[in-house]
Amino acid sequence: MKKVICKVEYDTEASELIQKKTSGVPGDPAGYEESLYKTADGKLFLYVNGGPESPYTEEGIKRMSAAKAEEWKNA
Repeated sequence: MKKVICKVEYDTEASELIQKKTSGVPGDPAGYEESLYKTADGKLFLYVNGGPESPYTEEGIKRMSAAKAEEWKNA
């Protein structure tokens, strides 16, 4: 997935996957996944996707600071 946020392109195909977390099982309407990525120039972002009853009803990308990324990784 690609998304431009504040004139910066975030692309899951061109970035390094750091860590992935899933909740639920395949087909679970409340299940979702969160994947932390790092771009070639060091920017961090979270790719999110989930079922119709999850916190992420649509596929998306969210920018993350290094501090927020550390919190997410340790949660």
